[in-house]
Amino acid sequence: MGPLAAAARRDYLGGNRKRGPMFTGIITDIGRVASLRRAGDLTARIETGYDTSTIAIGASIACDGVCLTAVATGPDWFEVDVSAETISKTNLSAWAEGARVNLERALKVGDELGGHIVSGHVDGVAEVLAMTDEGDSTRVTFRAPDALAKFIAPKGSVALNGTSLTVNEVNGTEFGVNLIPHTKEVTTWGGVAAGDAVNLEIDTLARYVARLAEWGG
Repeated sequence: MGPLAAAARRDYLGGNRKRGPMFTGIITDIGRVASLRRAGDLTARIETGYDTSTIAIGASIACDGVCLTAVATGPDWFEVDVSAETISKTNLSAWAEGARVNLERALKVGDELGGHIVSGHVDGVAEVLAMTDEGDSTRVTFRAPDALAKFIAPKGSVALNGTSLTVNEVNGTEFGVNLIPHTKEVTTWGGVAAGDAVNLEIDTLARYVARLAEWGG
């Protein structure tokens, strides 16, 4: 972990929680959308392998990389409300009953930061342009929105559908990542295809560095 990431983690775990929940981009369960209903906002019931007795009402759970709040729980499910704003900025508009969802619970004190710092605040939607098998792994090429491409750098980190991934190469608005077999097995990436829209969160540190550069320039 680099010094900036370590400092951010110390700041968070040291008690400054006004920044909101924190995730690492390490998927810990694949949920299933059991039902969707609209009554103002969209309410989604998601079946999960988590021990739902440990999910408090109001707890934050990243669902396909989107930080959502648990508003109800059952024996093997939790419910979240999804606002119209969230739907307009993410790929959650494509959710349907039976859809598989990458899940990650918020980081707790003492948890390992196995990926990179992820806020669950999706910046935009990237498009899958191509998928090419290379041995057992798969190289995936994406197109990022123009406004976000400048934040994506080779060997840097991005969160895609909530999964922390390392960027291999960047060419304008296009960038590529490599999916190893393990990633495809324990996330929904094994079912992604060209043309799919995926939630993109740029590296928090890249965002702040770019902002500092603006002020410095």
